[in-house]
Amino acid sequence: MKVRERIEEQEFKILSTYAAKSRDAVRDREEDLCDFRTAFQRDRDRIIHSKSFRRLKHKTQVYIAPGDHYRMRMTHSLEVAQISRTIARGLMLNEDLTEAIAVGHDVGHTPFGHAGEYALRELIGHYNHNEQSLRVVEHLERGGQGLNLTAEVRDGILNHTGDNKPFTLEGNIVRRSDRIAYLCHDYDDGIRAGMIKPSDLPQNVSNVLGTNPSSMITVMVSDIITESEGRNEILMSSRVKAAMDEFREFMFKKIYHSAELEPDRKKSKYVVSKLFEYYMDNPGSLPQEFLEREERWGLQTIVIDYIAGLTDLYAIKQFEKLFIPATWGIPQL
Repeated sequence: MKVRERIEEQEFKILSTYAAKSRDAVRDREEDLCDFRTAFQRDRDRIIHSKSFRRLKHKTQVYIAPGDHYRMRMTHSLEVAQISRTIARGLMLNEDLTEAIAVGHDVGHTPFGHAGEYALRELIGHYNHNEQSLRVVEHLERGGQGLNLTAEVRDGILNHTGDNKPFTLEGNIVRRSDRIAYLCHDYDDGIRAGMIKPSDLPQNVSNVLGTNPSSMITVMVSDIITESEGRNEILMSSRVKAAMDEFREFMFKKIYHSAELEPDRKKSKYVVSKLFEYYMDNPGSLPQEFLEREERWGLQTIVIDYIAGLTDLYAIKQFEKLFIPATWGIPQL
């Protein structure tokens, strides 16, 4: 018996009846099975080894060009994966599936976080990073071949946010874990940045969740496991969910929509909009691999694909190269 087959058998013996099973995973294109890894393990590995995942280390979470200790999209994704695996293990669901969805859920995110996303949305009328993440893994990676991920992982990536929920419990775990992760680590970064203090939290949030990021995660994760045990649904108690919702309102007011970060948000949107205008007018400046896709997807789509894939620093460098005069050295006297 191959290692993969042994793992697949263990899933049926150990995991909940509600868990997604690797043996049942479906891909658009059939391929030879791995001797050692299940379908979901292979999906996780493909995402982690992808260029789009590596670029997340230089893509903003909240703060533009932050210091070394602030979260970026990659560390956010890893934190989502850790929280998701903890919940999945507690509920005897498929940890490998939750991890694959978690590490891939933001690979389509723009430079400059949601400021970049909003800029593209204003420019073309419709842009959502979850849809772009799906496009990245389906069409853009591997030189346009895509990663051929399972339907379960692709569904979880697409529906980690938005109106529709994933069809697996594992995908719904990631959907909850994404919010837990960004609220708690953005709160932690907000304290580090001097924008908020633990004493600023609403009383109900402090009473229910605590004031320490670690304790907040523990409370919400424990609540999900307790409320969802033995059920075909991922739930939170009304008490903890109300505190979490209030916590989210607090974070939007004090951090995400704060006046202090508004200048950087405006600058970021300006950079994205100017790059978009430039490449729409000068498509020949795009890398060859994007130009080769124009006939299939159209100019606007390939320009969006290119800009959405840029890291913060590379977007800034491109802006400087295209729009800022070169600085010449002053001769020594």
